[in-house]
Amino acid sequence: MIRVLVVDDDFMVAKVHSGYVSRVEGFEVVGVAHTGADAVVAVDELRPDLVLLDIYLPDIDGMSVLRQLRGRSSADPDVIVITAARDLDTVRGAIHGGALHYLIKPFSYEALRERLESFRSVHRALGELPGDSPAAQQDVDRLFGTRARGVTPPKGLSPETARIVEEILRDQSADGGDLSATECADTTELSRVSARKYLEHFVETGRAEVRLRYGGTGRPERRYRWL
Repeated sequence: MIRVLVVDDDFMVAKVHSGYVSRVEGFEVVGVAHTGADAVVAVDELRPDLVLLDIYLPDIDGMSVLRQLRGRSSADPDVIVITAARDLDTVRGAIHGGALHYLIKPFSYEALRERLESFRSVHRALGELPGDSPAAQQDVDRLFGTRARGVTPPKGLSPETARIVEEILRDQSADGGDLSATECADTTELSRVSARKYLEHFVETGRAEVRLRYGGTGRPERRYRWL
């Protein structure tokens, strides 16, 4: 079992995230911390394999916790940052601190599950390598390829089509624009329902955002932009 520590200042959010983790095969929550100081102590005491780390904590911020964890030789778990922070400085700090993933709140169970399954693949691949002999290049390529592989669409969505929708959304966003499901469907020749499924998948996995545009009558239009 992969041991997970959940760190979040909100007790209810921590409970929800713990429930998400427990639903994924091969993972167990071994502890919950609500402050940065408690998180550092919990890592030393519980020795988790993975920490789900919030940034906004009441004592010290999550980036400081991440730096402290990376400076310790006794316990050095992998970290997935889970936060409402969207500023680029925080994102860069997470990358430089060695975080595996960065999930923007709020997110769905599916979004977290995909990240956990990606981590599990790397964890298992590392465990299959002999510890007393040098790694071959193909072993290293396999590990880094598994780690770098993007989040795959859920069942029923095609990875190839997802890449096409992603390119269209990226191009539109690069020019400062956004895209509706109808416009995406017209460009890709998908149905509007299918186009929206791909766009919502990118939102759920933290790679795109959706905004509501209010018109005259009827429901507001959902407009998507690549982050």
